Amino acid sequence: MSSAPASWRVIVTRPDREAQAWADALQSLGVPCETLPLIEIAALPEPSALAQAWQAVPGHLAVMFVSANAVRFFMAARPANMPLPICRAWSTGPGTRAALEAAGWPVERIDSPDEGAPQFDSEALWALVEGRVRAAVHASNGAQPAVLIVRGADADGHLAGRDWLALQMEAAGLKVLQTAAYVRRPPRLSPAQQNRIRQAMGDGSRWLFSSSEAALFLRQACPDLPLDQAKALATHPRIAQKLKESGWPDVDLVPAGLEAQALSIKSLA
Repeated sequence: MSSAPASWRVIVTRPDREAQAWADALQSLGVPCETLPLIEIAALPEPSALAQAWQAVPGHLAVMFVSANAVRFFMAARPANMPLPICRAWSTGPGTRAALEAAGWPVERIDSPDEGAPQFDSEALWALVEGRVRAAVHASNGAQPAVLIVRGADADGHLAGRDWLALQMEAAGLKVLQTAAYVRRPPRLSPAQQNRIRQAMGDGSRWLFSSSEAALFLRQACPDLPLDQAKALATHPRIAQKLKESGWPDVDLVPAGLEAQALSIKSLA
């Protein structure tokens, strides 16, 4: 058991829209929370590429969405005269799946790891869809089915995220296309937020990271931030490893799913 003060809180670092919903849900499960979004989500400065990507969607085997924001921005760019796609939609977790359902994508054409999956990541998704992919490639008579990956871009316009899934699909014989639907950039922190950040580094609060990019943006915004007493929670082993490599001394791995995550966090208090 940790020696965290009674006033400790979990600080949810997801982008603003997701952070509040996640914090409210954890709070309802008995985890004291607050939000401090460390990734800012914005629309693309030039959305013409999204409109072009939509024109090819009807011919794809699937569209893979890396996040709920990918769904929201991509679906918002759907041309008015274009019906919902008949191809499959892939997601790595329940939040993205919920965004797809809210956008009207037929439930029976969504592939996503179950809520109880150990991890919500590309590996879990690939285990779910690999069989269908190989069957489609086998039946294509050399036509090479295509999958579109919809993801975010960094502040310079470069596609953000891992390429592991794209490499698996290409090795299986798929043509992989990628498009950015939104921009992920560092937040603009107010003086009050910066003060809270410094306080939370030593008051027993636990920083919840579902993206190593959020931790990177935190260090960019506060480069002289002392980490010697900082406590972090990571929702994936890769995130935990990156946090340790960047100097976080106390990092605990917690499940990605909401209820299991709440239980895990409360066991640390």
